[in-house]
Amino acid sequence: MGRAGDLLSSPTPFTPPTTEEDRLDWLRLIRSRRVGPSTFQRLIAEHGTAAAALDALPGIAGAAGIDSYTPCPRDTVLRERDAAARAGAVMLCLGAPDYPPALAGIPDAPPVLWAVGRRELGQRPAVALVGARNASSLGQRMARKLAEGLGEHGFVLVSGLARGVDAVAHTATLTTGTIAVLAGGVDILYPTENAPLGTDIGHQGLRISEQPMGLQPQARHFPRRNRLISGLSRAVVVVEAAEGSGSLITARDALDQGREVLAVPGHPLDARAAGCNALIRDGARLIRDVADILEALETPLQLQLESPAVSPPAHRAPPPAAAPRPARAPDALGLHRQILDRLGPSPLAEDQLIRDLALPAATLAPAILFLELDGRIERQPGGLLARI
Repeated sequence: MGRAGDLLSSPTPFTPPTTEEDRLDWLRLIRSRRVGPSTFQRLIAEHGTAAAALDALPGIAGAAGIDSYTPCPRDTVLRERDAAARAGAVMLCLGAPDYPPALAGIPDAPPVLWAVGRRELGQRPAVALVGARNASSLGQRMARKLAEGLGEHGFVLVSGLARGVDAVAHTATLTTGTIAVLAGGVDILYPTENAPLGTDIGHQGLRISEQPMGLQPQARHFPRRNRLISGLSRAVVVVEAAEGSGSLITARDALDQGREVLAVPGHPLDARAAGCNALIRDGARLIRDVADILEALETPLQLQLESPAVSPPAHRAPPPAAAPRPARAPDALGLHRQILDRLGPSPLAEDQLIRDLALPAATLAPAILFLELDGRIERQPGGLLARI
């Protein structure tokens, strides 16, 4: 699947900001309306710097039919920077040495993270452990046993600070290394019952979030958060998960990212085990104890994940089109119509769209960006596009 900048004919090297002003520009760009991680990377690759991308955004939006588009104001990010300082949060920028290397390799890695706590934990090999919020006593005991075993073997534990399995896993690994990925701002400890645990993690472990400081989490934020849990990890272990639960979203993200998916089986009549049992039925590795996890991590796939690059993978040219390209590209409106006609609610690989339209990649890149900013298409993990 293509990465964010694959459609650009002459990609610009992706380097992190080096000055405070550059960091503020990065924050302004990612906080600008309709600019997500993939669009951010595309804009940087196209324009070279965040400052140049900010200057170009109103024109890009105008060409897409969006009147009076204004990038995120500088005062807004200054307030966010000040709130971060009060919370003891540090900005981690994609491509910088302190950015978690495993996370840097996912297709839609956040350009900016806020981090509170021991940032060095993001450099160590990690395993995610997720599961039911209403976990049974047996499920909680299993989660604690697995988390403690992983910590004893040198792995950092990653989870989402939710009640149930998440909270048990974090508590068990406070002294060995734990990372809590938050759906809201890194300074917002949710749910409130886990606020003391979240505070402890900020002192002994690491809390991270891609969201603005002070943001209260809403339902739509959790699926996006889950891709970071899996992205930080070499494997995702699921302990008790009902069908359709958020833990299964994390498992799907893990598969998309090339991570191992491991599941603890449960009783067929226990609804809390239905998701885990389904994962095992569909090919996830069955986990009985920490030894099974360690065995899974010795597979060739996991050995490839031991030393991920700190910088995002180099942009690759899309595969050649299956059909001859026309001598002249269609007009902008016609091209937008062709793209929208090819897309629907079911995601389509961006590379496949290029082949289907048989147009130069450099011609399609700005048109896709216009439609993203116009809110008519959505970019999903794995280089997929869907019509809204």
